[in-house]
Amino acid sequence: MKRCIVGGLAALLMAGGQITSAPPASAGCVYGGNIISKCDGPIQPDGTWQRCVAAPHLIPNGASSWLVPERQCNQMGPGQFSADLGFADPPTHIDG
Repeated sequence: MKRCIVGGLAALLMAGGQITSAPPASAGCVYGGNIISKCDGPIQPDGTWQRCVAAPHLIPNGASSWLVPERQCNQMGPGQFSADLGFADPPTHIDG
């Protein structure tokens, strides 16, 4: 019985060590300027990643108006081209 408990505990500790030593996902964000946020997802095996940009969008309503965040996502990376400079700056992956 003691061997089973010790063996199970050893296996659990080994699995936990592998999880904590795994490399972190390489993703990051920048905030401010004329955008609310610009965030890159992890780099895929083909070298591309998804970039999502949130920008304020003005909603007029009679005598009042408000800003609502509008989010757009595009594919970035080698062989990808975005004519929208909001997406292309920076042209490299944003690391966190």
